[in-house]
Amino acid sequence: MATLVTSLARLTSSAVAALVLVWALAFPSSFTSSHSNQIYSVLHPLLMVIGLIIISGEAIMAHQSLSRFSRRSRKSVHLGLQGTAFGLGVFGIWAKFRGKDGIVANFYSLHSWMGLLCLSLFAAQWVVGFVNFFDRIESRRARATVLPWHVFVGLYTYVLAVVTAQTGLLEKLTFLHARRAGESARSTESMIVNGLGLGLALLCGLVILAAVLPKKVTYETTQKDHKLMQY
Repeated sequence: MATLVTSLARLTSSAVAALVLVWALAFPSSFTSSHSNQIYSVLHPLLMVIGLIIISGEAIMAHQSLSRFSRRSRKSVHLGLQGTAFGLGVFGIWAKFRGKDGIVANFYSLHSWMGLLCLSLFAAQWVVGFVNFFDRIESRRARATVLPWHVFVGLYTYVLAVVTAQTGLLEKLTFLHARRAGESARSTESMIVNGLGLGLALLCGLVILAAVLPKKVTYETTQKDHKLMQY
């Protein structure tokens, strides 16, 4: 079951990546009216969707997809992917603020506030995960105490990232319809953006399901983890 769910999640993430790429490359003028700032405005949705949401989703599913490997290997992959996702997310925020309007002019909406909250939680979560799961000085009891909170905050942050992206899509469609008064609500671009929103909602559900499903742990993996915890 877990293998099927992770496979479906990856198919969905591929579709989401394709949709955001088509949207960004086929309709670059929708992101800004200034040609000089177009590259930065296009980078923002690409980095936030592909860089932050899809890669962090892979990090969450690494616990399932790499269940045959040792716990330390799974944690290493998880930490590395989450660090990559966070870095790309920060770059995505920078790309948005890099435009001619600056930080203050772009930091006014619910979308921008939720984005800041999301990245702040992401950074705190990464640091806590590193300290508690990779520092061998920490006791097993301390790690066991932190684990439920680490899982909860991690899943909450992922859902928050998807919801933040949805508010961004809605905000963008609202601006586009206001600017193009005569354009049909069923235009090609609107259908692409709506499809992207549905894809993100489906991806979020699949990633969360993959995270909560029981892990298939082999006897060999259990033995490896037991030996590593003795060091």
